[in-house]
This record gives sequence, structure tokens and C-alpha cells, in this order.
Amino acid sequence: MSVQRIVVVGTSSGGVEALRVLAAGLPPDFAAPVCVVIHRHPHSAGLIAEILDRSGPLRAHDARPEDRLENGHIYVAPVDRHLLVEPGQLRLSRGPRENLSRPAIDPLFRSAAQVYGPATVGVILTGDLDDGAAGLETIRRLGGVTIVQDPGDAFAPSMPENALRYGAADFLVPLGEIPTVLQRVVERPTAEVTAVQVPRNVEVEVTIAKEDAVPMEAGLDEIAEPSMIACPECHGVLLRLKHEQPSRFRCHTGHAYSAESLIAALNTGVEESLWGAVRALEEAGMLLSELAHLEAHHTGGANDLRARARQTEAEAAAIREILQERSNLQAR
Repeated sequence: MSVQRIVVVGTSSGGVEALRVLAAGLPPDFAAPVCVVIHRHPHSAGLIAEILDRSGPLRAHDARPEDRLENGHIYVAPVDRHLLVEPGQLRLSRGPRENLSRPAIDPLFRSAAQVYGPATVGVILTGDLDDGAAGLETIRRLGGVTIVQDPGDAFAPSMPENALRYGAADFLVPLGEIPTVLQRVVERPTAEVTAVQVPRNVEVEVTIAKEDAVPMEAGLDEIAEPSMIACPECHGVLLRLKHEQPSRFRCHTGHAYSAESLIAALNTGVEESLWGAVRALEEAGMLLSELAHLEAHHTGGANDLRARARQTEAEAAAIREILQERSNLQAR
């Protein structure tokens, strides 16, 4: 295997500018491939690789199936595909979304740690929620080097903060210093990677991300136990992964959630339901008012319809107040 080390990078909100700084700071003879996941909308234009290619001396392009890994190249996860590492090459997958995202950071980090073990260097940059924190901890457990952007230096501090909660950072530095740290790390002598003792839970989760087996056949039932919560995406039972702190979850379909991303998904469901209730109540109120107007000659019936319309409108207004209170709390 000509590649002796591999660098994997995860970012989200504010990530384009952070990746530009990273690409600009790496030397043209950088002695490792760099694989990047940045969260983006499935229908986005996918111009990240072009931006990074212009930002520094390394060649950058969207990863392609079975790309051979080469030092001094930046491989960007394409839109709506997980980017995964195999010995000496890359793999793309439409496996289940993780932490509300595809591509997601955790699958890249886990697969790199599975293959390269101590030769893996993981980097968490700016972003919301906590995708990548569990994957970075996997890199640390398998002997790799972990780097986290200082949250005080990040556009969105949540991802770096959550990585620190896992205790997964060997280096905690501002963005501008990360290229220098990376260069020092990859220049350290390292023996060629042979066998890595990979925990069973990592093997199972990488298999699921690759779509090599459905979750239960891959061994999900060995590493997780049923919870009382339903998957926000497919509504199947979520299984809580054993021995994971903070908690993580997977469903039979394979959708995976950290505690933070699960809370975010459930909150989104609550908000959608509440807005649906507001719409239904306001439409009912308009219908009742219209019927009251049409039946004005039947005084008793019209008055009853108007009273029901007022009650319905009051219920809609009460739910709107709840939505406003939730919005105010989330903005704090």
C-alpha cells in the first residue's frame, strides 16, 4: 500500500470557508490523501471540489467509485453519497442516512479507522450538531490522531464542542494552525499498516454504510438493543447501541442518530405537526365562518357556527403562541 497515512475531514455550517483555509495551508508535497465530507443539500450544485482545487496547491475533485488513493489529492464526498475508505481506494454508497445526512462524517471516519487504524488522522471543523464526534472517537480508539478546531474559532461551534465531549481530541487548535499540525503529523515515520484489531461494532456499522448487508444480517442485533423510540424517518423501532456514551441509535432500516441529531429530528417532527394543526384549525375556522354567513337566515344555526369558528380560531392562535415560544427558546 503506497499510501502510508490518510487524513479524513468532517465539517458542516461554515465549512466551505474552513476547507478553503485548510486547502490553502497544505503544501504541494503533502504526504497523505485528504478525504472530505461536508454536509450539503441533496440538490446542491456540488461545487466544493472546484472551490478547493482553486484554493491551494493540492488537486481536489469529487470522489469517484473505486478512486485509487493518492498522496496530495483531496477527495470530496459527492452530493447524496457516503464516502467510505477501503484498502488503497474509495467507495461511494447510498447507504442509510446518518445523523440526518448523506454524506455523513461518521461513516467516513469509521471506515478509515477500520482500514488504516493508527495511520488515520481525523479532523473535525466547524458545524452544527455532532456528526463526526463518534467517528473521531473510533479513530482515537484504533490508535489514530485526532484534531479538533477550537470551538471559539469556529463559525458553528457545536461539532467541535461535541467532539470534545467524547474526549476525542489529541490536538485542539484554531483553524489557521490545523494545516501546520497536519503536516507535522503526516511527516512522522509510520510502519505500513497491516492488520488492525477492529471492534465488532465498527465492523457492523461500516457494513451497513456500504450496503453490503441489511442491518440485522450485518449484526445490528449483536451491538444494539431495542429502545422505546421510533425512527423519525421510517418509523421503525430504534435500537440503542450498547456501550455508547453519549447514546447513539439505529433502526432496522439502518438510519443512524446520535442523541443530538435524534432530538433535532424529533423536534422537527413536532414543529411540522404543530404547523399542520394550525393549518387545519384555521381552514376549519374559515369554513365555519363561511357556513355561518350562508346560513344567516337560520339564526340559531348561524350563531352556533360562529361560536365554533371563534373556538377553532382561538385554538389555532394558542398553538401559534406555542410555536413562537419554541422559536424564542431555540434562538437563545
